Amino acid sequence: MDEAMEREFLAAIETVIASQTPACVLSGETPGYFVRHYDLKVLERRAEWMARKGLQFSADRPVPEAPIHTATRLMETSGTVFFAALNGTAMGGGFEIALACDFRLVQQGPFVFGLPEINLGLLPGAGGTQRLPELVGPARALEIALLGETLDPAALVAAGLATGPLREDAVAAATELARRIAKQPTPAPAHIKSLVRAAAAIGPQEARFGAERALFCDLMLRERSRELVREGAAGRRSITDLP
Repeated sequence: MDEAMEREFLAAIETVIASQTPACVLSGETPGYFVRHYDLKVLERRAEWMARKGLQFSADRPVPEAPIHTATRLMETSGTVFFAALNGTAMGGGFEIALACDFRLVQQGPFVFGLPEINLGLLPGAGGTQRLPELVGPARALEIALLGETLDPAALVAAGLATGPLREDAVAAATELARRIAKQPTPAPAHIKSLVRAAAAIGPQEARFGAERALFCDLMLRERSRELVREGAAGRRSITDLP
């Protein structure tokens, strides 16, 4: 990952979302890698430039988003369901892209995953410190980030960071699930995603449950949903039957 990749990745994500694609699979093209990690030569140049400029930073003065931050935020907040088909190693920023996805499926192989930035005196800078605790809890997130722990595919599933079981072909498995979601009546998947994502955020419980009730009623008015409910009420389908 480098600056050019960030820009291209953001453009691709924006295109997917603008097209109202119901589900999207992300995978690595280079054999053995999902996204290896951010290019350390780029980080070195950036650090030297900031030092020469005499820049100083503090948590009470947020830094503007870079393209990778915008892309991962859009992935979380859009109605598109994103799958990370982890068909290779994903470390640092590469793993943070996976954490921003709604599903992670991992392939068997000699791959490693994690947020080892602390070994460079850094921290995960593309959402890792915020998204990891939501998935594994703060104690486990601290272990992984503070110890620079890396996980193999089996450990990734055991930690709840990927949907088991291990896959022979993560891309094929993710594509199958994405197609299943794409067949569901719209906008039910998008509504469910928005509510589950909101449930992980800090906010008044009353507002979150109120949003759930409102979106449930919205779906009840959709013609495809009404058709399916009518079929169920008439005994022509079960609630467990796929549309």
